[in-house]
Amino acid sequence: MNKMFLAINQTNISDAPRFYHRGIMLDSSRHFIPIPLLKKHLDTMMYNKMNVFHWHLVDDQSFPLESKTYPNLHKKGAYSENHVYNHEEIKELIEFARIRGIRIIPELDTPGHTYSWGLGYPELITICWKDGKPFQAIYNVQGQREILNPIQNLTYDFVSNLIAELKGLFSDPFIHLGMDEVYYSCWESNPNISQFMLLNSLNSTKDLEQYYMSRVLTSANKLGYKVTVWQDVWDNKVEVFNDTILQIWKSEEDWRGYMQNATQDGYNVVLSSPWYLNYIKYGSDWYEFYKVEPTDFEGTEEQKKRIVGGEACMWSEFVDGANSISRLWPRASAVAERLWSSIDLNDVEEAKFRLDEHRCRLLRIILTYENFQGFNKIKSIRIIKIYFANLKQKLKQRALA
Repeated sequence: MNKMFLAINQTNISDAPRFYHRGIMLDSSRHFIPIPLLKKHLDTMMYNKMNVFHWHLVDDQSFPLESKTYPNLHKKGAYSENHVYNHEEIKELIEFARIRGIRIIPELDTPGHTYSWGLGYPELITICWKDGKPFQAIYNVQGQREILNPIQNLTYDFVSNLIAELKGLFSDPFIHLGMDEVYYSCWESNPNISQFMLLNSLNSTKDLEQYYMSRVLTSANKLGYKVTVWQDVWDNKVEVFNDTILQIWKSEEDWRGYMQNATQDGYNVVLSSPWYLNYIKYGSDWYEFYKVEPTDFEGTEEQKKRIVGGEACMWSEFVDGANSISRLWPRASAVAERLWSSIDLNDVEEAKFRLDEHRCRLLRIILTYENFQGFNKIKSIRIIKIYFANLKQKLKQRALA
């Protein structure tokens, strides 16, 4: 070895991912995450062998995505003109991700989570009623207006045109169409919707949700998109197209039942429930993330083959550009290892040394990461040495066996 070259022994490495969908979901609507920070996240994903960036672009709080088809979406819906991702920035980010082996899947969440849409196009949003009066808010039940209006063709034309714009901007064959947390109270309060349901033999708001979802999914499929949705529509017993992927996000403790039932119904699934990293605890909470085994539910081998992979999610109610890196990393590294490595690589005590060392690697590329173990450097080095000594002993024992 000299200053210019490093010589190593000839080595063959045999390595492959267990799941082909190993993702990070990042919300940049509730708090805007600047492009340079998104690139840092993508760099870190590459170093953790994660290959899907699920970009939750828009929500009630803001619409930071530039739309050339409907410019009032971002002009009225973004926090300011400085909090908008323009098309040139997005294309450059997609290419930045591509050369790092990462897909970017955009999410356009409807029919709920669309308050920001109504700031520029109020005609899209359902008017909520009470006691025969429109624009009536009920605390903790409904606002004056909320959720897309599902009974007018202009809503579907608008959504379809917006999906088409995303199709021309994003290169990935998948789009995430959200469809979570569709609260029925505003729809139920609106007399025009009640009349529409009566005329179209829609017996419940569940049937109305089915009507909305079928039209939107059909539009996306006609544009050549494959679709992922949050699990809510399936929870509501709405019939979902069979080629639609369900993202399981509910119940950190009872996710196994959802996985069992969704795969039994024939759907491919992405697991997120136990990996909501925006929830934080004192100490090394990554232990719980690492202990999760996606196939740990009652089901056949055929059902377990329907697990596409998983995503660690970071919602941004309490996360912005100041702390998104340190909040997500290296905690997400625990998820990354579970999604990449074989099922029998699952010892937390062994993993903590690997992941602590991995944090040091990440620090060397000048990124700021949360202290993984609470160790100081001298103690970390000592413990890592002990780990490798133990590993060497194990390998020797296997060779003798």
